[in-house]
Amino acid sequence: MSDNEDFNLNDLDDKELVEQIQDDLYDGLDEEVFEGVQILLGREWDANDVLGDALVGGMKIVGEDFRDGILFVPEVLKCAAAMKGGMGLLRPILADSSIDISLGKFVIGTVKGDIHDIGKNLVGMMLEGAGFEVIDLGINNPVENYLAAIEEHSPVIVGMSALLTTTMPYMGVVIEEIERLGMSNDFHMMVGGAPLNQEFADAIGADAYGRDAARSSEMASNYIEAQRA
Repeated sequence: MSDNEDFNLNDLDDKELVEQIQDDLYDGLDEEVFEGVQILLGREWDANDVLGDALVGGMKIVGEDFRDGILFVPEVLKCAAAMKGGMGLLRPILADSSIDISLGKFVIGTVKGDIHDIGKNLVGMMLEGAGFEVIDLGINNPVENYLAAIEEHSPVIVGMSALLTTTMPYMGVVIEEIERLGMSNDFHMMVGGAPLNQEFADAIGADAYGRDAARSSEMASNYIEAQRA
């Protein structure tokens, strides 16, 4: 990756600057990412283009390398923190924009009885990096929390996480209630967590099983792109 100390970001043309922001994001350099986003906005770039080309483009590379074992969790967390710095500049502008390139809202939470959230948090960061608006419900969520979030946010995907074998079955409780209420066709249901597997996801009626954060983000993005095709 490039070394910022040898040059001024203002000296780069737009294409070079986007590539540098992606490099700095990959290296977890939050101040440099923030400055690069500021410069692009100062050059009258549309905030959606900054998000899509620089930040989402950079996090896509991070996700691929995480999936392939080139990057590991601590490095990905640094990348995600760097991305959040740039997002802090873009969010107010995007909120006022008539154009929305978001992939949609993704509700995610750890299920009732389970207080583990490291994996869920990593998935949320990867999803945000892919272009989703993430609504994180936190830990220990009963079915009512998911239903309230679905009603409030109208998500395109709902994700549930569990790290304990004793809390895994509660995912089935949530899906059963969603189906009972006739809501199962309104969004995609994704489950994940260390003890889960595809067979379990199939057994409880989940639409998708994400075996890790990178794969979950990739599957979610592919699903939305296929829906919009």
